[in-house]
Amino acid sequence: MAQVLEFKLPDLGEGLTEAEIVRWLVEVGDVVAIDQPVVEVETAKAMVEVPCPYGGVVTARFGEEGSELPVGAPLLTVAVGATDASSASPGDDGAAAEELSGGSGSGSGSGNVLVGYGTGAPAARRRRIRPERNTASAAPAAPPAPAAPAVVSAPSRPAPVAVGEVNGRQGPVAVVSPLVRRLARQHEIDLRGLTGSGPDGLILRADVDSAIRRAGEAGAVTEAAARTAAEPVVAAAPTAQVGTAAPATAERIPLRGVRGAVADKLSRSRTEIPDATCWVDADATELMAARAAMNAASGPSGGPKVSVLALLARICTAALARYPELNSTVDTAAREIVRLPGVHLGFAAQTERGLVVPVVRDAHTRNAESIGAEIARLTELARTGKLSPAQLTGGTFTLNNYGVFGVDGSTPIINHPEAAMLGVGRIMPKPWVHNGELAVRQVVQLSLTFDHRVCDGGTAGGFLRYVADCVEQPAVLLRTL
Repeated sequence: MAQVLEFKLPDLGEGLTEAEIVRWLVEVGDVVAIDQPVVEVETAKAMVEVPCPYGGVVTARFGEEGSELPVGAPLLTVAVGATDASSASPGDDGAAAEELSGGSGSGSGSGNVLVGYGTGAPAARRRRIRPERNTASAAPAAPPAPAAPAVVSAPSRPAPVAVGEVNGRQGPVAVVSPLVRRLARQHEIDLRGLTGSGPDGLILRADVDSAIRRAGEAGAVTEAAARTAAEPVVAAAPTAQVGTAAPATAERIPLRGVRGAVADKLSRSRTEIPDATCWVDADATELMAARAAMNAASGPSGGPKVSVLALLARICTAALARYPELNSTVDTAAREIVRLPGVHLGFAAQTERGLVVPVVRDAHTRNAESIGAEIARLTELARTGKLSPAQLTGGTFTLNNYGVFGVDGSTPIINHPEAAMLGVGRIMPKPWVHNGELAVRQVVQLSLTFDHRVCDGGTAGGFLRYVADCVEQPAVLLRTL
């Protein structure tokens, strides 16, 4: 007899309560080792691989790719401790038994399913176990309901069917995702009346969403007809125009994943933080010349080039050392301003998954070259979707270079719970009075949005003016380098 253990979506940390299935890494029937990644999920913070704490044969998966599961919902079931050699292919000579337990003994598990942690057991090769040929008398078992682990006979290959009550009716339903079942209950959709578009007729979330839309459209038509019948006829209906197109249906996009996290955070910032913005134009000609000189001095093989963003980041850390009020947060429960000892500098990065803010740790201890190298590393991780939640949290001040989008100015929304954000527009040639004469100079607009609870306009203006002075005269930084 084998134990069929249920593995639920673990707590991924950072206050995350749900995740979207991006890609399954195993199939039903595959052999998995302890702590082997089995699914790739996308949270509001990052995309991560989830390891399974059990070694054995995958007997069922819960949730299709693209579906969203809450923390604690079943992910898959694994049959562990199966030692029957007949379930393996001929010629395996009992090797299947060792693979089923992941090399750690029957029923053993890592005991730690947090991403990035585990026992470090050697990974067994992934292999599908072929069932016995004579299966005519064996009825496929249904996967266990979402509950505590239970001891049952290992199924050969369970069909994705959940048995339960749907809208007051009893019977089998071709759906495995608890999220899909819950969505159907909320909208009073009878799953038994749906034809699934998934493998073997599996009902997916898209099928339920389509049924909800159809029900809504039917209800709207019925309601409109009832209103029309109740109203007195006052005039003949207008003649329909030839060629008039039917009104288009509005598209609804769920606020989830990164987009949902951004929406929640920005809404909270606007709700809780009384922010104000000040801005100034600065002549960045000397800063651009200093950057060119730095990169020329490094030579053709002298290492990575120093970026403008890295120089601006270094200027920010110097300014925060002078104005620590802006490197703080507000403890609303205690009614206290908490000044933070170090600068963890966040920078806004636009990716295919949406806007993310990676954090350069201990930026106050780094020079421009070190900050630039870390920005480049984090930017590459952001583009490939491999940033961890820890690399996206804990910032104390944010630098937002929206000039890369070809715009001059903006009023940034503070990255809650921080106290300020510096925005940088595009650097472009403009007429400027230089040394008493009109000249064409490289001009940039700088804007500072700050929490008015932590400081007044004088402090914010002093910070922004110092940043502008360093941009116009980079030699000002020599005192703090």
